[in-house]
Amino acid sequence: MPNFDPIIEKITDYVQSFEAKENSLLEAKTCFFDSLACSFLALEYDQVQKFCSIEYINNSTGSSRVVGTDIKSNPVEAAFLNGALIRWLDFNDTWLAKEWGHPSDNLAAILSMHDYLKVKRNKNHSFKDLLNLMVIAHEVQGCLAIENSLNEVGIDHVAFVKVASAAIASKMLGQGPQKMNSTISNSFIDGQSLRTYRHFPNTGTRKSWAAGDASARGIKQAFISEVSEEIYPSALSAKTWGFNDVIMKKDSLKLQRELGSYVMDNILYKVNFPAEFHAQTAAEAAINLKKSNEFNIEDIEQVEILTQEPGVRIISKQGPLKNYADRDHCIEYIVAWCLINGSLNSDSYSDASSKDPQIEYIRNCTVTKEDKNYTKSYYDLNDRAIGNKVSVKLNNGVMFHEEVKYPLGHKQRREESKPFLKEKFVMAIEKFGVDAQYLMEVYESNNLDDVDISNILDRIYK
Repeated sequence: MPNFDPIIEKITDYVQSFEAKENSLLEAKTCFFDSLACSFLALEYDQVQKFCSIEYINNSTGSSRVVGTDIKSNPVEAAFLNGALIRWLDFNDTWLAKEWGHPSDNLAAILSMHDYLKVKRNKNHSFKDLLNLMVIAHEVQGCLAIENSLNEVGIDHVAFVKVASAAIASKMLGQGPQKMNSTISNSFIDGQSLRTYRHFPNTGTRKSWAAGDASARGIKQAFISEVSEEIYPSALSAKTWGFNDVIMKKDSLKLQRELGSYVMDNILYKVNFPAEFHAQTAAEAAINLKKSNEFNIEDIEQVEILTQEPGVRIISKQGPLKNYADRDHCIEYIVAWCLINGSLNSDSYSDASSKDPQIEYIRNCTVTKEDKNYTKSYYDLNDRAIGNKVSVKLNNGVMFHEEVKYPLGHKQRREESKPFLKEKFVMAIEKFGVDAQYLMEVYESNNLDDVDISNILDRIYK
């Protein structure tokens, strides 16, 4: 039997055997509840309800449930909807490196597979099991992202969601190393999403369901491997036809570090602002400027935003912004809104909100530049800062400056973040109308051994 590409074998060896330590499991617990909060909040949106009513999904039957609904479908379709809910508001956890992503997207696969296996194979995972699976999925996606820039070749980061979800579904199905190698290789071979939908002039809501689609495709590859004897050992390295030559082009796929719990231990939470993560510190800086200084919007001569190179490349935009997805990925719009209103929420990006003429006034007088020191700190794996500096110059020459290097939700501000994360979860479950007492008890407890995962899950579905 030929050997698989070393990266595939490394991922398989890790997924097969890794057991996370208690501190990483507790971090995963926070991610778990934060992802549920994002799902509950997403259910308020009409477009999400339309997705939950997709005919071919509702006409299917199965054992896998969808968060906040009474839908029961097969694990592939349930993963699609669960992934769309987790991701819809761009408010779930975030990972920034050469590639940018949201590792909690993989929880969609874990939840869907858990239900399927419990009903169809009488296999029940503990809460600790699920949290360990989250640590593993975060690590696979996040460590692939550290040194491998898919965005530079026009491919979307959800390709790594698919790989991580495939690996985790394979583990949950109990596949051995050879089957898991096959599952992972097939997930690399499977068609990759273009970044088309994340950029002008095609920015659209697909960015909110793309990860759910990727998670579902990963599960599908795991099920195919259950019955298939095919193997593709050089899926990455095959000359001309492999992932490296076709997708990566200039650089072969690489793993920068040994796999463990690095990603979960350093994950970034979106606490305050439903905005693309590179703009989190810009939003905070602009709000701080608004609160600490007195000025009229019409007196502003110029706004300068100093940011990291990815911030310039991804979210600096001129010209018309046609929809919500365009606006929440535009740093100039975000800063403008914060300078005008001193706050930022999901409604800030609505069509009605965008009609405020002051927004365009500020956008037109805003200059966005890279600060190389911010870029250096951003890529430093021991620092991982996401710095932004907002400066406002008035017509009378007076200038105000505000710099924020680490966003709320960063490891450097983890303790400061905890009350806000809890507040976010409480708000979400109150809106959802769930019996919150037990969920809050688990949320606040550090004793994972006493938790029955069924008691949690039965409360998050209708």
